[in-house]
Amino acid sequence: MMSRILRLSDGASVRLIEAGAGEPLLLIHGVGLRAEAWRPQIEDLASVARVIAVDMPGHGESDPLPAGALLPDFVAWAARVIAALGLGPVNVAGHSMGSLIAGGLAVEHPDLVRRVALLNGVHRRAEAARAAVLARAEEIAAGRGSIDGPLSRWFGEGEGAVRDQVAAWLSAVSPRGYATAYRAFAGGDGVYADRLGEIRCPMLVLTGDGDANSTPEMTRAMAGLAPRGRAAVIAGHRHMVGLTAPDAVNAELKQWLATEEVPA
Repeated sequence: MMSRILRLSDGASVRLIEAGAGEPLLLIHGVGLRAEAWRPQIEDLASVARVIAVDMPGHGESDPLPAGALLPDFVAWAARVIAALGLGPVNVAGHSMGSLIAGGLAVEHPDLVRRVALLNGVHRRAEAARAAVLARAEEIAAGRGSIDGPLSRWFGEGEGAVRDQVAAWLSAVSPRGYATAYRAFAGGDGVYADRLGEIRCPMLVLTGDGDANSTPEMTRAMAGLAPRGRAAVIAGHRHMVGLTAPDAVNAELKQWLATEEVPA
């Protein structure tokens, strides 16, 4: 794996990790994390693709977006990343907030996306869930956020080593970058919800059956909206399923990458 800095058309810096050869696969992580959250996927999928994992704006070593940026601003950022890579259309997989960005890309910039995968995404939260997420966003913006809440939601018993690594990333993230991304995430579940049916490329939607916020019901609903959508639910896992069940997730991603872009 190689790490480098990519310069965008607006002068912003994006840090990325690359490995492998073949069709390009862009990986976008969730709020509070960094490109290394995709390590199990980078190491495995490099055998079938040119894998490019990026630090989201304001995370890791990537420059932030302005305070107040919303989901469409993150989508526009991702489009600039793809343009700067100069590789033509790419496969895009996103986790959590990254899945909202990936879905928005497939809607707004279908010419840039070969296939799209939405891991542990959110779709039309219930009112109580939306209020709770918005309240957390305000706590984070005010500097009162705690990592204990997400860790307790994301992990179950016997996942201590992975939990500790994720805790380290959450503890190190820029408070400004975290707050901006979380606010966009909190209000992002409905931005492209009515437009998922416009996605014509192969679309994988995946979650764990124990993910209380990115639920199997959401996953199946999103997959059902797209003409070529497919749902996958990994039993016995929660929000960080890419780290806690990498073999199962990688198998689903390889099947997705092998799907013909245009039906025969």
